[in-house]
Amino acid sequence: MDRKYKVYAYITHHNRLLVFDHAHFPDAGTQVPGGTLEPGEDPNAGVMREAREETGLPSLRMGAYLGEVDHALPELGQVHHRHYYHLICGAEPPERWRHDEMDPSDGGPAPITFELYWVLLPEGVPDLIVGLGQMLPRLCEELGI
Repeated sequence: MDRKYKVYAYITHHNRLLVFDHAHFPDAGTQVPGGTLEPGEDPNAGVMREAREETGLPSLRMGAYLGEVDHALPELGQVHHRHYYHLICGAEPPERWRHDEMDPSDGGPAPITFELYWVLLPEGVPDLIVGLGQMLPRLCEELGI
């Protein structure tokens, strides 16, 4: 199987988690910011790049590295080696906003419009697609909730 290296950001503001839906493709499911690492890119730098590209938030800072896992996607013939991070939003963000990603990591056409919003941790988090919620227990432990 083809191996892809991914990074995902659990971005928090106090006790809330940032999630998004595709504005024009709601059936794509609820996600957290993330994407594919560029060749030779350090995962720490990659998660910050992806988070800024997908959210437009300028005031993000590293919270903690939460871990890594392999996630098989046999229908695509791929294994995603995923690195998960906790990032902190340092400024007062909007409750809900749209942001266009201009450089999608899947190579699809740009822009992709995301509808971003905050949900309460842990009880308000919706089901996240393709196992993206698997490190949420570690995030909650990190936050003491």
